[in-house]
Amino acid sequence: MRMSLAQRVLLIWLFTLLFLIMLVLKLDEKAPWNWFLIFIPVWIFDTILLIMLIVKMDGQCKSGCDPRHGSHNIKKKTWYLIAMLLKSAFCLALCAKVEQFTTMNLSCVFIPIWALLTGALTELEYNVFFVRD
Repeated sequence: MRMSLAQRVLLIWLFTLLFLIMLVLKLDEKAPWNWFLIFIPVWIFDTILLIMLIVKMDGQCKSGCDPRHGSHNIKKKTWYLIAMLLKSAFCLALCAKVEQFTTMNLSCVFIPIWALLTGALTELEYNVFFVRD
């Protein structure tokens, strides 16, 4: 299943628009929904991305990868997988905190997003200073 660029962009816009509409309704107190329901478009989109990423990683590992180029590609996809899981952990912790399901300190809620940003900064530094094509 290969999606064209236009389909991917449309999917991103659709889920973003749906999430923002639900968020505005919740913040304006027009919808008495649970915060976990507000984030459903985000989680559906993340699930689609995770499935596509896992399928690509599985296909690459099964077909055998070129040791000169394949290991970098697998590392990159592994980083993407970790980043998606950190983002999902942040969203879950945020919803649990806002719904008062947990007495977790707010600074603890942001640990996954800080780890994600640190990893993204490290990857950016690596790509800028160490990768020469």
